[in-house]
Amino acid sequence: MEMNLLNSPQPEVSVMDSLFAEMVLDKALRDFRKEKIQKKIDLSLRDKNKAEFLRLTEELKKVS
Repeated sequence: MEMNLLNSPQPEVSVMDSLFAEMVLDKALRDFRKEKIQKKIDLSLRDKNKAEFLRLTEELKKVS
C-alpha cells in the first residue's frame, strides 16, 4: 500500500507555537545584528574613528 503524504492530514500549528518561534527568530536576528555592530565598534576604536564609534554605539542602543 502506497502512502500519499501530500494528502495526509497535517498537524495544526498552535498560535502559541507560532509566537514562540517568532520570538526565537527575533532574538536570534537581534543577537546577530548586535554582534555585527559590536565588531564594527571594535574596528572604529582600532581606527580611532570617533564619529563612527558614536554612530555605532547609538545604533547598538537602539538594537538592545
